Amino acid sequence: MYQYALRRLLLAIPTLFGVTLLIFVVMRVLPGDPIALIQTENSGQHVLSADEAAAARHSLGLDRPYYVQYLSWMGDVFSGKLGESFWRGEPIRDLILRRGPITAEIALLAVLASWIVGVPVGVFSAVRRNSLADWLARIGMTVFIAVPSFWTGLAIVLVGILVFNWRPPLEIVYPWTDLSRNLQMTLGPAFVLGLGLAAVTGRITRATVLEVLAEDYVRTARAKGLREQLVVARHALRNALLPIITLSGVALGGLLGGSVAVERAFGVPGLGMELVQALSERDWMVVQNLVLLYGITFVLLNLLIDVAYGVLDPRIRYS
Repeated sequence: MYQYALRRLLLAIPTLFGVTLLIFVVMRVLPGDPIALIQTENSGQHVLSADEAAAARHSLGLDRPYYVQYLSWMGDVFSGKLGESFWRGEPIRDLILRRGPITAEIALLAVLASWIVGVPVGVFSAVRRNSLADWLARIGMTVFIAVPSFWTGLAIVLVGILVFNWRPPLEIVYPWTDLSRNLQMTLGPAFVLGLGLAAVTGRITRATVLEVLAEDYVRTARAKGLREQLVVARHALRNALLPIITLSGVALGGLLGGSVAVERAFGVPGLGMELVQALSERDWMVVQNLVLLYGITFVLLNLLIDVAYGVLDPRIRYS
């Protein structure tokens, strides 16, 4: 098992290197930078001259060769400094440490809710195949897959404000500071995101459980006289978890990137909102470090998924 995990870790290293190169190249290929944005201002504000723009680019290191800029960025990444925002002058590390925990909490709660709701509903629907309960469950899952998360979020916010006079906190509140106010801010977005993810999880759970229930070893377990609950829990569900884990891992990576529409609907100052703002401002350093953070998150989650595969199915770790 340790050798299997080590092999997957060694494969992740060149992947991370490729991610950093791709991010760096794309950010330099895209047109425009903060200096160009200032130079093209025509609203009566001060516009940089060519000499002033050249001096600003020199101070930011944008006039250096690309390989020097890349190595400088990697030095900042490994040192943990990550540079500063061009417009606000705020260290990017502080920005991530301030907004990251809220986005991570919402993402984890959403994935947890999808398992709590989606897996039991999917198993129940598979066991009661083609029954009235199965049809109702499938209709419900289809509806929640089709309804956009931002629409559900806006509906919850409007109902909460107009009917229950609910006022979620607009500033960042951490769970270790005030758990009650923190949950007021995070439970809404987590529920909205988790609801759609639970519907997808339920559909995949139903399909995989139905597939496993048709296997020979499940029929053998039933022939031995095992109760149906044990057959489903011990044999069917365990072997059906692999695609569910894959879905949850990929979804968690996407949620950690931030669901901008849901964050905007609930007024949550998460990393997704910060990325959109940095893109609109052409704040290169913020954008490339946030995208790098998302890339590292996806690679690490894929590594954990591979290790979980080896734990659940011993045949994988020896392949």
